[in-house]
Amino acid sequence: MMSKKAKTITACAACAAALGLGSYLFLFNKDKDDAPLPSEDTETVTEATEAAVELPDDWADKYGYTPSATGMTGRARSLLRINKDIIGWVQLDNTQMDYPVVLDPGEVQENDPYYGTEYYVPDSYYLDHDIDRSSRMEGAIFADYCNVLGSDDTQLSDNMVLYGHAMWDGSMMGDLRKYRINPEFYYTSPFVKLSTNYGDYDYVIFSYLITPGSYNATDFHYWQMEDLEKEEDFNFYIDNCKRSQLIDTGVDVKFGDKLMTLSTCYADEDNSRFIVVARKLREGEVAGDLKTIKHTEAYDQAQKEKAEAEKASDAAQAQQ
Repeated sequence: MMSKKAKTITACAACAAALGLGSYLFLFNKDKDDAPLPSEDTETVTEATEAAVELPDDWADKYGYTPSATGMTGRARSLLRINKDIIGWVQLDNTQMDYPVVLDPGEVQENDPYYGTEYYVPDSYYLDHDIDRSSRMEGAIFADYCNVLGSDDTQLSDNMVLYGHAMWDGSMMGDLRKYRINPEFYYTSPFVKLSTNYGDYDYVIFSYLITPGSYNATDFHYWQMEDLEKEEDFNFYIDNCKRSQLIDTGVDVKFGDKLMTLSTCYADEDNSRFIVVARKLREGEVAGDLKTIKHTEAYDQAQKEKAEAEKASDAAQAQQ
């Protein structure tokens, strides 16, 4: 695996690809219907099925997986038989995002026995390969090769960065455009679920924005900011997310929160990207219930003043 420094050198080329093949995908915009695609089967594997897909004894040595005390989920044991790179599943309500997630293998040399004959820079293999490693224009939803997913929170990257194409039929990450088109869509779909091979994590979206995707066009290189252990790095990330946000969600975000960034292409002309950024739910917060989410004091005060103003306006109109 390449070092972080080496990744910086290839970031522009990799992200120009990993953050989207927009130059030709946009050519397919013919006002296609947003008919949902069939979802992958995400049911929990039964005990009988689990026995049928038991991993071989040398699985951990062969592929580097170390099960947690409670072991992998049944679904993970099934999916890992398809591809050792599968690390989980991502799902976003009211969109077609309901897919397995693979971890990019990093730099792939020519004639690799697992990935094929071609050479790939980091974060590029799954741009045009499906989860079974077959060629597919839509590619797959994949995590940045520097991301880490282990058996518990301590082995989860501070910022999970997931990439996918903005397909015009809404598949892959294409439905993320709904947030840009309709500000109200956020309030119907503010939660993201990431199910790793070991457990489930729920996130709430706190910002989404359009940002440059070229290394030299910005100092906000979100695609290489998985490690946010330093508070200054964390605050830099959050400040950039909120500075250009298209909507003020008011969701409270503080140093120590685990983040997830969904990245897809926006426009090829200026190599820009559309990213949706979420934080992991805190204790007491409930996925599906936005009222349980902690908001900033300033946001709560603004909402209170807005409600009072609307109430006063309604009262004044009633007296007329």
